[in-house]
Amino acid sequence: MGEDLELEGSEFLPLRDVVYNTLRNGILRGSLKPGDRLMEMHLANKLGVSRTPVREAIRMLEQEGLAVMIPRKGAQVAKMTEKDLQDVLEIRDALDELAVRMACSRMTDGQLLELKEALRAFEEAALSKDVRRIVEADEAFHNVIYRMADNPKLEGIVNNLKEQMYRYRYEYIKEREEYGKLIEEHRGIAEGFERRDSESVGRIMHEHLENQILAVQNVIRKQE
Repeated sequence: MGEDLELEGSEFLPLRDVVYNTLRNGILRGSLKPGDRLMEMHLANKLGVSRTPVREAIRMLEQEGLAVMIPRKGAQVAKMTEKDLQDVLEIRDALDELAVRMACSRMTDGQLLELKEALRAFEEAALSKDVRRIVEADEAFHNVIYRMADNPKLEGIVNNLKEQMYRYRYEYIKEREEYGKLIEEHRGIAEGFERRDSESVGRIMHEHLENQILAVQNVIRKQE
């Protein structure tokens, strides 16, 4: 279980956060697999820390949906299920539709420029084939769209959902053999916003999520 785990993080972060980032990355990269037990003593010894930051990090992972507490067994890496995937992405799809309508009528020229800059950053990340970098650039691109909607309440709801989305986004991008289609979709979204064409943007973003559902469903089925 996670034998290649090594403590990773900034010396300026609290130890709890360093342990959390280490375990989180281990789950996303597959070093810690669905169903693996997260034993406090074992992880503390492996990472060279006390049990307290490990315990706190596991609680954070539970809040994010990456770990679950099983009665009489303790914490373990959460398994991805098709129902969880469908539930999360259905909500995201509805929020995207709302955000696109708002953004097309409220965005500023400066925000449109910011979106184009986020697109360039995504294209550069995709060419690097660094999965974590691509995921973060994809997330940054979509975050601009939610800011363009100019609705802090909506943005807050999305932020609460973001951590649950991250794992599925990571699995989707990790499974891609090439990123040309993703770049094409992001370009289409940016071009649609430039025309303030909410119908076009909404259609592309919906197709993007549908592709994600299908890809991650295949990952989940392979793990069963």
